[in-house]
Amino acid sequence: MLKLTYTETYVHLEYLTSSAEELVARRVKLAMRVGTPVFVQPSQASFLLPANLPGIKHLAEALRRDAIEGCDLYPADEAFVEVSLCGTWVTTDADTAEGVFIASLTPLCELSIAKLWQASRVDASYVCD
Repeated sequence: MLKLTYTETYVHLEYLTSSAEELVARRVKLAMRVGTPVFVQPSQASFLLPANLPGIKHLAEALRRDAIEGCDLYPADEAFVEVSLCGTWVTTDADTAEGVFIASLTPLCELSIAKLWQASRVDASYVCD
């Protein structure tokens, strides 16, 4: 499963081996125990990856070859590719852009996306330093 955490200032992606159902159940249980609202709904999320990352073409080929549903790649411009995912949005406020997005794909696709994300963060931190 891929877990994207959206806050006011950043987006963070994690590859987790637990199921989406387990994560949602834990979030709902926590909200019930603490007395906070929780909103869970089907949704879509997208993020950008550099188009020149090694592995982008392999991911695109794997998505096509295996007919993976719930994930698409679109060229955003010459420098970036948009990764679009179908999944579940979990938040404490229905009107906020902060929360957790969960997507379930094949383990190979999830791991590939997570590695590409990590590689793009390393490149970005190098440029910023």
